[in-house]
Amino acid sequence: MFRVTVTHNAYRVILICARHLVRRLKPPRRFSFVQHFRTAMAASHYPTTQYLAGNFVLSAGCILFRRIHPPESASRTGASAFEICILHEMTKDEWLLPKGRKDRGETLEQTAVRETYEETSYPCHLWPQRMPTRAPAPGVSNIHRTQIVDDITEPLAVTVRALRQGRTKLIFWYIALAEEGAEKVARSQMENENFESHFVDTETALRRLTFQSDRDIVQQAIDIVIGSNNSEEKADEGSLL
Repeated sequence: MFRVTVTHNAYRVILICARHLVRRLKPPRRFSFVQHFRTAMAASHYPTTQYLAGNFVLSAGCILFRRIHPPESASRTGASAFEICILHEMTKDEWLLPKGRKDRGETLEQTAVRETYEETSYPCHLWPQRMPTRAPAPGVSNIHRTQIVDDITEPLAVTVRALRQGRTKLIFWYIALAEEGAEKVARSQMENENFESHFVDTETALRRLTFQSDRDIVQQAIDIVIGSNNSEEKADEGSLL
C-alpha cells in the first residue's frame, strides 16, 4: 500500500514538472496573435494582381472622331454629327482601333496621340470631354468616388490583355479629335504595319469592328461625346437668353 502511494505521488510530481517545463518552452499565446496580426496587415484587403518589370507592357490608343460640317451636316445632331476612324488590317482582314506600345520616356497621352497619327495617318489631338473619372483634382486626396468633370482628357477605358508566357498588356484608351481640315498624311505607318484607315459614321463603326471589346469602348466614347456636346449646346443657349 505504501509503495503504491509513493508511485502515485511521484507520477504527480513528474506531471507537474513536465507541464511547467512545456509552459516555459512554449511561446505565450499573445506572441502567436501578434505574429498573425502582422501577417494579416502585410496583405492587401483587396484581391491584388502585381506585374513586375519585364512582365508587362503599356499601350495606348484613341477613338478618333471627326466633325461633319455644313452643308452636309446642317440637320445632323447627336452621333450623326460625327465620324469615327477605324483601321482595316489588311493581312488578317480585321477592323480595329488605333493603338500601340508606349516608347521609353513617353507619357501615355503622348503615346495615344502618336500611335493614332501613325496608324490612321490623320493629325489629331486629345479632345477634352465632360466624363466620369475617379482621378482627384490636383492637391485633393480625400475624394474616393466617381465624379463627372468638365473638359478633361482622362482615359475612358483600360483593357487588360493576357499575352504569352504569363505576360500582360495594359491598354489605355482616350478620346481624340482630328485636326480641323487635316488631310491624310502619306507614309506615316511603321514598316511592319499594313492598315487602311477609314472615317465612317458611328453606326458603321460599331457594326464593322471585329472585336466586341472595341465596340464596347467605341460605344462608351460615343456616349461621352454626345453627352458633352449636348452640355455645350445647352450652355450656349443659356448664354443667349
